[in-house]
Amino acid sequence: MASSPRFQNRVVLVTGASSGIGRACARALGREGARVVAAGRRRERLDELVAGIRKDGGEAAAVTGDVREEATCRAWVGEAVTRFGGLDGLVNAAGVLGAGSVIETTPAEWDRQMTSNLRSIFLLTRVAAPELIQRKGSVVNLSSVAGMRPYANLAAYCVSKAAVDMYTRCAALDFAPHGVRVNAVNPGVVVTELHTVTQAVPDYAGFLERSKTTHPIGRVGQAEEVATLVLFLLGEDAGWITGVTYSIDGGRALASAR
Repeated sequence: MASSPRFQNRVVLVTGASSGIGRACARALGREGARVVAAGRRRERLDELVAGIRKDGGEAAAVTGDVREEATCRAWVGEAVTRFGGLDGLVNAAGVLGAGSVIETTPAEWDRQMTSNLRSIFLLTRVAAPELIQRKGSVVNLSSVAGMRPYANLAAYCVSKAAVDMYTRCAALDFAPHGVRVNAVNPGVVVTELHTVTQAVPDYAGFLERSKTTHPIGRVGQAEEVATLVLFLLGEDAGWITGVTYSIDGGRALASAR
């Protein structure tokens, strides 16, 4: 007898689902039987994603808004409860990247990255807490190799992701008595729109080519590879894992800066 999909009838909210790793996670969850609430800003991209999940026999709904606003977070969690009956998992994949040194970064740019990469996770996880506690769910946050080591001209991004790592550990301790697990993944360079949407990396093709030499394994990553790790941490096979930040970076964090 064939086994049931890993996330059969479990409800998972995924932010940043309109592109990149968030989109890959939403698709993978749909294939594994989850009822997916795909959240982001670009309605057309989300509708396309939801249509694809439904075409493959899954269940999904799209929600839009600014995850940096508490009202948006409440609306997204409310949609999961109203449409699918509750919430079993949360993937905080929304985030932004911006270049700039400590000297060059403006206060406005600092705030943009901190609110997008850190405040968003705090707000949504806090709002989702009652539902996650009720179902003893789990949370996976998207951090970065830049949260584990500094890089020149990426001050705000590095600090925001280091804060995500510490937030993950603190949240894991606070949620543990309620049976909810919280973990994070720290990708290296992954082929997504993250580097191009704000032109943080003008020569993206050249950047990817150079990244083959800065990642010891000799290549950059794919969003689907990160999604595989996210689903593992989200699922029951990782039931004794919490408060961990997992590198998935082709060895990038091990290498000396170049």
